[in-house]
Amino acid sequence: MQSSLLLAIILAYFALLLGIAFYTSRHSDNDSFFIGNRSSKWWVVAFGMVGTSLSGMTFISVPGTVGLQASDGGPFGGFTYFEVVIGYWLGYFVVAFMLLPLYYRLRLTSIYSYLDQRFGNTSYKTGALFFILSRTLGATLRLYLVIKVLELFVLKVMGISFELSAIVILALILLYTYRGGVKTIVWTDTLQTTFMLLALITCVVYMLHSLDLSFGGAWQQMSEQGLNRLIVTDPASGKFFLKEIIGGAFITIAMTGLDQEMMQKNISVRTLGDSQKNMIVLNFLQAGVVFLFLTLGGLLYLFATKNGAQYASGAQGWQLLWSGSGSVSAHAGGDNLFPSFAIHHAPFFITVCFMIGLISALFPSADGALTALTSSFCIDIIGLKRRPDWDERKQRQVRLIVHNAFALIFLACVFFFRATDNGSLIRTLLIVAGYTYGPLLGLFAFGMLSKRQPGELAVPIICIAAPVVCYLLKSNEARWLGGYVIGTELLPINAALTSAGLLLFSKKEQRPAAVREEA
Repeated sequence: MQSSLLLAIILAYFALLLGIAFYTSRHSDNDSFFIGNRSSKWWVVAFGMVGTSLSGMTFISVPGTVGLQASDGGPFGGFTYFEVVIGYWLGYFVVAFMLLPLYYRLRLTSIYSYLDQRFGNTSYKTGALFFILSRTLGATLRLYLVIKVLELFVLKVMGISFELSAIVILALILLYTYRGGVKTIVWTDTLQTTFMLLALITCVVYMLHSLDLSFGGAWQQMSEQGLNRLIVTDPASGKFFLKEIIGGAFITIAMTGLDQEMMQKNISVRTLGDSQKNMIVLNFLQAGVVFLFLTLGGLLYLFATKNGAQYASGAQGWQLLWSGSGSVSAHAGGDNLFPSFAIHHAPFFITVCFMIGLISALFPSADGALTALTSSFCIDIIGLKRRPDWDERKQRQVRLIVHNAFALIFLACVFFFRATDNGSLIRTLLIVAGYTYGPLLGLFAFGMLSKRQPGELAVPIICIAAPVVCYLLKSNEARWLGGYVIGTELLPINAALTSAGLLLFSKKEQRPAAVREEA
């Protein structure tokens, strides 16, 4: 009965999204899809982008990191993920005051057009393809995690398979994005961020009430159990605070400032000043929300131990021996902690809040990624804006074909991640970003900080070689680096190798950097 009711609530939520999509996509055209006709309200974009930047990955995986323990019996993860968030906070200022002015000055529809103007067509295509690879992997990793939870805790009981769930969810995303694009998702993201935050706050308040603790009392208990450790001071650790902060800053610069999905919404705002206000407001909102997710993680582990949970040695996490249940919920730590609590050990209204929050966290990242990938492929690879012989109708037909093709690619990637799941995906996401966004960061940094021109044919070779070298370095870090563990600084290392390669195969520039503007 509860599973049927949950499914009905999820379907009603989808119906609401489709209604908003229908309303906002009236009289839409290709410019509406790609940049929202440059008429979005900055405060709407800022609030909606909280959901985009956090996603279902944060909703599920971040609370679980608090109590994860190393296989050697080392300390809990605690709040050490917030070290990365401090880096994010610094990175947003770089995006707001260095990258956004560039994008607005050149009036870009695709931010990778800058590479065409600065280096030439080969660099332009290389940058766009690396974005397509990066965003496809990142978005489908997030999408997989949410579908996995839905299947494990709701749909399996009703006999609905993982495969069918993935197909239906992607079909629904297609339905409400295929016409309006950015013009639609600016508003649907705002709605979904609202639901996600309401679910998070409700769960935190319930946990404090059920534990009969004030926030200060809960913080003290977390401290006594080592659950709120924030700073790691061991330089050899992969979570050393300076490495995490520096890596986090570069992750934001790359995954936000050099990401067509995130920037597509920002440049849909009418003026640069409003877009910068959007970025700064998003910066502070995101830091506060992530801290609240970590707090929820600490409260969940306190609740688990209060109700008879015992820690199982090894990296798999907790085995919950709930009082009165007489059964074991194996490995209910990590990514499974929050879902296990919300579905099996909380009142039904918390289950409903969790499911709505989870769905709300899923869609801002999935719908935005699908729209951005369609935009990048159409503009950067096909050259939709540079084909005067294609009228509005022809461009729309091509766009829809590309949109549907990326939905199929998403589906294939989701099935791939199902076969390779390792149990805690937030760190996997950061590692993937380190390999795939590094060349993009290196290209943009070299273009903005130097006046040299790399050889066109050398650019794609360098951009492929740098991640390969990083992979070899990461794979042999214990042997080659004397025990030093590479963490989130993998991204700036990758970017530095890319820039060094471009410098090695470059000459003094012979033409002005800015050669034309793209309307």
